[in-house]
Amino acid sequence: MRLEVTFTDRVGIAHEILAVLAIRRLNVVGVEVDPPLIHIDAPGLDPAALPALSDALRTIAGVRSVAAIDMLPGTRRRLHLDALLAALPDPVLAIDRGARVVVASAAAAQVAGLPESRLAGRDIGELFGEPGLTRALADGGFRMSGREVTLNGQPFLLEVTPIVDVEAAGAVITLFTPSRLGERLHAIQNFDDLGSGRGFDRILGESPPVRALKARAARVAAMEAPLLILGETGTGKELIAHACHRASPRRDKPFLALNCAAVPENLAESELFGYAPGSFTGAQRGGKPGLLELAHGGTVFLDEIGEMSAYLQAKLLRFLNDGSFRRVGGEREQKVDVRVISATHRSLEAMVADHSFREDLFYRLNVLTLNVPPLRERGHDILLLARHFIARAAAQARRPPGRLTPAAAAALLANRWPGNVRQLENVIFRAVTMSDGGTLDAADLELAGAGMQSAGMPAEDAESWEEAVDAFERSLLRRLYPRFPSSRKLAARLNTSHTMIANKLRKHGIPER
Repeated sequence: MRLEVTFTDRVGIAHEILAVLAIRRLNVVGVEVDPPLIHIDAPGLDPAALPALSDALRTIAGVRSVAAIDMLPGTRRRLHLDALLAALPDPVLAIDRGARVVVASAAAAQVAGLPESRLAGRDIGELFGEPGLTRALADGGFRMSGREVTLNGQPFLLEVTPIVDVEAAGAVITLFTPSRLGERLHAIQNFDDLGSGRGFDRILGESPPVRALKARAARVAAMEAPLLILGETGTGKELIAHACHRASPRRDKPFLALNCAAVPENLAESELFGYAPGSFTGAQRGGKPGLLELAHGGTVFLDEIGEMSAYLQAKLLRFLNDGSFRRVGGEREQKVDVRVISATHRSLEAMVADHSFREDLFYRLNVLTLNVPPLRERGHDILLLARHFIARAAAQARRPPGRLTPAAAAALLANRWPGNVRQLENVIFRAVTMSDGGTLDAADLELAGAGMQSAGMPAEDAESWEEAVDAFERSLLRRLYPRFPSSRKLAARLNTSHTMIANKLRKHGIPER
């Protein structure tokens, strides 16, 4: 039976309480003193004898109450800590000031391949095969930046949290697998979208090309094969890739991206495949996992795959063939489960023809394909996107969202948008920032540097001088007519005769009926 005695603290009171139990020849197997409470575990105490024992204890000066309890607080705390350690997915080790293991979680024992009892007392440097680690921990007061270690052949990032009383009394060591780090990195990079779904509903547009794209993407998202996304610069290829990941069975695993055109070849290799300890000057001590390890179970998005060097193409091809690779400077083969989604604005077929892209890699990447339509082919999606960007820019500028005038809408629809959605977003953002009114007119878009042009014939496609001149006239009149919607106003704007402008408008069918 277990007792809780409440008392007023004074010298010798705990000894007097225990003496009462000793007189009754009760064996005490556990005592916890935490004034104003003392907890006693006396297994031989009969519940029927508790009233008499309670009366005897109350005769002691300072004892206020006696009650039966089900468990000693220390025992309850240990049970909770054991349950907490068992529930932790990451291996955890508590070490003393000599860097020897005191407590190990179930996950740590499983990774080490040893029972928890055999882990206790092991030197931490010996456990990880790094004798210098013990001294480094002691010399640094059990404060150490994250470093990679190997336990039973598996790589982990080691994080140390010192246990400090008056001085360092040891530490708690947590081990993170590369995939767990990838989940953290994914959460940090995409925290705005956690819980929002970030699926195909985030792709704005109701035009037939976009509807067809969403329907096809929904089908290919569920498949495990590599996916190649093609489209001009600024069309939103990464958004499509992310939506496919969110709609796939890998949605709860990391989605990590690498822009092959943004980093040099040597850095791209280490970013993608990681590097082994001592691979090069300036590398992190202990090595570093690459995106493939970090994204284990999830998706790696390789943007601008057409910019990848021939050497990296060969290394990526090997990974796509069997899922295995080696870190930079490493000797150990590793295998991970990762789906590769790639994207490019270049023609890979043309690159294969001129031998600047490997043909075998092209066929490995081009198992499934999505073609993202350019903005100029999306009709009134341009206005839908423009209004969305206006609302977002107005929120950032902390002002009410404005509206597009008919002239501004006509100008947006007339532009060819060579930079696609990214260009439209930038134009709208600048226009909202630079305008003072509650509306956006075509003049605001011009002020913002939109460079509005109609989708006239490119000069290089003209077959004659007359055809090129007609194309230019048509483009100019279509661009200016929404802002100067009469032949007289337009003639004044261009400093020419009203009759000539009227004839040109009639010739080119402006405005359209």
